[in-house]
Amino acid sequence: MTGVAGPVPQGLYRPATRHGSLIFTAGMTPRQDGVLKFVGPVSLGADLALWRDAVVLACRNALLAAQGQLLAGERIAGIVSMTVYIAAESGFTSHSQLADFASEFLLSELGAAGVGSRTALGVATLPGNAPVEIQLIACV
Repeated sequence: MTGVAGPVPQGLYRPATRHGSLIFTAGMTPRQDGVLKFVGPVSLGADLALWRDAVVLACRNALLAAQGQLLAGERIAGIVSMTVYIAAESGFTSHSQLADFASEFLLSELGAAGVGSRTALGVATLPGNAPVEIQLIACV
C-alpha cells in the first residue's frame, strides 16, 4: 500500500478493503486525528453551508481511506458510487444539497473521475452523534 495516512478505525473494522480494482471504504464521519469535529443532527431550516466542512471532512476521510489501498504508481481512476448518510431533524429534505458538498470536493480532488453515482439519505442517528457519514466505492 502507498502508506497514505488515513482515518483511524473507531471499532473492529478496516477503513477500506480492496477487491481487484475496486476499493470499498467504511463509512467515514467528520473526524480529525480520531476526534469527531462536528456533531448532529443537521438542523431543520439551518443554512446548509454550516455543515459544508463536516461533509467535506467526512468525504476527505473516505478518500484517504481509499487511497490507502493503492499500490505504488496507482491512482484512483474513478468514484463508482458514494453513499451519504445524514442525521437530520425530522422534516429535513435537503439531503441532496448536503451531498453536493461531497461531490464538489471529489470533483476538485479527482476531476470528472470524482463524480460517480450517489445516494443521499436521512437516518435517525450516526455513530458518535455525527451529522454525516460517507462511504465510497472507487476503482483503480
